[in-house]
Amino acid sequence: MIDAYEDPGTPDSRGGWAYLAWLVRCQPWRALAGAVLASVWMVLMAVAPYLLSKAVDDGLEPGDTAALAGWTAALLAVGAFNAWVSIMRHRTMTRVRMDGYFRTTKVVVGHTLRLGAALPRQVGAAEVVTIGVSDVHTIAGALTVIGPGVGSVVVYVFVAGLLLSVSPLLAAVVLLGMPVVAVLVGPLMSRLQGTETEYRERQGVLTARIGDLAGGLRVLNGLGGKELFAASFDRDSQRLRAQGYRVGAVTSWMQALGLGLPTLFLAVVTWLAARLAAQGDMTVGELVSVYGYVAVLIGPVAFLVDMGYQLSRGVVAARRVVRLLRLDPAPDTEPDTSTGTGTGTGTGVADAPVEPSVLHDPVSGVRVAPGRLTALVGARHTEVTAVVDRLGRYGPTDATWGGVRLDAVPLDQVRERILVADNEADLFAGSLREVMGGRRAPSPADVGRAVRAAAADDIVQGLPEGLESPVTAQGRSLSGGQRQRVRLVRALLADPGTLLAVEPTSALDAHTEAAVAQRLRAARTGRTTVVTTTSPLLLAQADTVHYLVDGKVAATGHHHDLLEREPGYRSLVARDTDDTDDTDDTDGLGPDRGSDAGDDAGGDKGAVSDSDTGAGTGAGAEEVVR
Repeated sequence: MIDAYEDPGTPDSRGGWAYLAWLVRCQPWRALAGAVLASVWMVLMAVAPYLLSKAVDDGLEPGDTAALAGWTAALLAVGAFNAWVSIMRHRTMTRVRMDGYFRTTKVVVGHTLRLGAALPRQVGAAEVVTIGVSDVHTIAGALTVIGPGVGSVVVYVFVAGLLLSVSPLLAAVVLLGMPVVAVLVGPLMSRLQGTETEYRERQGVLTARIGDLAGGLRVLNGLGGKELFAASFDRDSQRLRAQGYRVGAVTSWMQALGLGLPTLFLAVVTWLAARLAAQGDMTVGELVSVYGYVAVLIGPVAFLVDMGYQLSRGVVAARRVVRLLRLDPAPDTEPDTSTGTGTGTGTGVADAPVEPSVLHDPVSGVRVAPGRLTALVGARHTEVTAVVDRLGRYGPTDATWGGVRLDAVPLDQVRERILVADNEADLFAGSLREVMGGRRAPSPADVGRAVRAAAADDIVQGLPEGLESPVTAQGRSLSGGQRQRVRLVRALLADPGTLLAVEPTSALDAHTEAAVAQRLRAARTGRTTVVTTTSPLLLAQADTVHYLVDGKVAATGHHHDLLEREPGYRSLVARDTDDTDDTDDTDGLGPDRGSDAGDDAGGDKGAVSDSDTGAGTGAGAEEVVR
């Protein structure tokens, strides 16, 4: 079975059938062993009626005790050996299915990681969740065709050969029985694929609705839209249920035929055999063996029908996996010299600057000096974040890095040295230490310094198990301000050469924000840091502030200077259009921001007891995380 750290290989993404075939090719010897064991298991089940017929004809009917004992012993030996074969078959097929399950899981997870930021723009989270929860199981179940499926075909031919030695008429009936089953079940398989595909589409839509509901329930309550959303969800649920009934109807017919047709088949062959025995054309032992042969065939025929059912569902699931695998990650493009934009199809034509260098966005005019704390201020959040997206290369960009076009640098080099820390970035479930560390394993000292810089000491202290306390997906077990500080800790532990932080303190109260502003500057000394904010507490710590109007730099300078000479900046930052004297406080921090002060209530209120850089709960943070 595939190891947790083994490369899953390159999947065949040409289609659903090709993908299933690739899973089989990835484990050829195990698949072959499963097919052989299943074939031997079913053939030996068919051998039992033959031995029983010999015991009747050679031992029981003439009264030969020795022959009866011999054939009985052979029957017992074959049964015991077949029981062992059955155990090995089951173990082997379990490994086949589990290999397909884990290999598909690794392929899907690996590709979603490669897609990175392009994933949510190309496919919904609900689709990925449904693939991980449902489709991988269905694909693994479809691999049963390797064992019972192959064995059923082998034993079918084997039994037909045995019957040929007894009666050509019975052999012909058996051989013709399977085409009749295929004719009856085939149309149902095609219909099942169609209904199953539609069901999966509706299921993905409903799963997305569930995610939206879980993430926006508080907003819906505040806007009074809870009932409207619930009514829409109810309608979608009813449609999905109706589609599920249609899938169930087709499935029930396939299962009914899988059990009913073999039974009917058994009745026909038994009736013919009984007539032959009554006419003297067949011995009593042969009659017993014919009944046993056909009884054994009930299982293989049912297996073949079930195999068609599993394959139909497996192909639908595999097509959805293939659809995900065909999505392309963000292109590592080179600039198109004919248009001056990064829309080419290259793979990076220039290396990243060796030394920390200037980042420049010609669209907005923002220039980020290396090793300094730069703040971007704008009345429209979308215009400011657009600058960050261009500087972080999350879309078409004309930005330059040390004079080199950013889209000419290989994407992996950009991601390695430039980190965009969004204030709504995903938080995955796990311990607080894992959530903060991400894919890294930072030392306790590094965690302590990052926790203190983000003023997150109280989060660690307030949870029952400290850093080992479990955190739910998206950090829903934390308050808004706590989630924001956990994201900041994660960004600081990444320690990128250039950090682009979007509104890193917007959900914090004034006291906590003051501490974060001062500690962030100290923690990022010598590193390039860009923050988007309108907080005077954070702006007072910036070396350079760019004031943007309509997405372009209208003024650049220090926070104090811009307060004095830019009325628009002063109005935006100080939130006071009537009395400008109130903004000219001696420390340049301005008034507390009432819109943010209460957002962290319960989890963050009073987290830092003063606004200096060391007092309060920040002291001893390294001891806390240990």
